[in-house]
Amino acid sequence: MSETQIHAATGKRKTATARVWMRDGGGKITVNKRDIDQYYLRDTSKMVIMQPLELTGNTGSFDIKINVCGGGLNGQAGATRHGIARVLAAINPEWRQVLKKNGLLTRDARKKERKLPGQPGARKRFQYSKR
Repeated sequence: MSETQIHAATGKRKTATARVWMRDGGGKITVNKRDIDQYYLRDTSKMVIMQPLELTGNTGSFDIKINVCGGGLNGQAGATRHGIARVLAAINPEWRQVLKKNGLLTRDARKKERKLPGQPGARKRFQYSKR
């Protein structure tokens, strides 16, 4: 019995973390033990996840298992995209240049700014009264 090679990587976006495992297969994508269509209901989230596969021309050539937690669905989709891009870059160095040029290997480090003391939010100030 031939052993298929499994590649793994971690992707992050805001507070979401995605662990991605890839192996040769027919293009089945599983997110948290559910099909991608059951987990992500928005087409934009699915489109974001498929970006690295479409850029490298591997839309139906890998079976992908994703374990994602934290954040919301939009952040989870971004974390998944980052993880898939990292796996593809590890598999083939030629794909790395394509992914890097399109900004898929860069971790988006933007997070919510914390509430600061002496004001009601991160940027908002209490109403000023002259008297």
